[in-house]
Amino acid sequence: MLIVITGNGKGKTTSALGQALRAVGDGRKVLMIQFIKGPWRSGEDDSYQRLAPDFKIIKTGLGFVGILGDKLPREDHINAARKGLELARQEMLSGNWNLLILDEVHNAIQLGLLTVEEVMPMVDGLPESMDLILTGRDARQEFIDRADIVSEVKEIKHIYNTGVKGKKGVEW
Repeated sequence: MLIVITGNGKGKTTSALGQALRAVGDGRKVLMIQFIKGPWRSGEDDSYQRLAPDFKIIKTGLGFVGILGDKLPREDHINAARKGLELARQEMLSGNWNLLILDEVHNAIQLGLLTVEEVMPMVDGLPESMDLILTGRDARQEFIDRADIVSEVKEIKHIYNTGVKGKKGVEW
């Protein structure tokens, strides 16, 4: 099954984490690969270890791309995204996981770090025994059309818009 979680609101990763929690509770094994989040620690980094070895998160991103003080060459972000996608392909075929989550992969595509053509083979090659969740803003229509479930997280109000910074344990 392919699930797409997209939209401009807070909660896409959180929704995928909730799905992971449900899957682990049902005896399934879950891998989340994060394509943008990278050098900083967030709440899920510590909590998923409590569910190991049934749940694992691997950060392959190098952080925000071109904003919030990012000084890395664009090529570094592209290489990190491609390495993350290759890791995802290998893990998808390993037979070790029942649920694979590609967190913020839509962002990576929107930012030009990956292309639809590079990611779509993951959808086409998905084993029947595995579910795949793709998260991030700006999901391309090709993924929406192929998905079995599509959820849009819509921002109605967010404290960031009033100048308040994100809160640990809520935002990260």
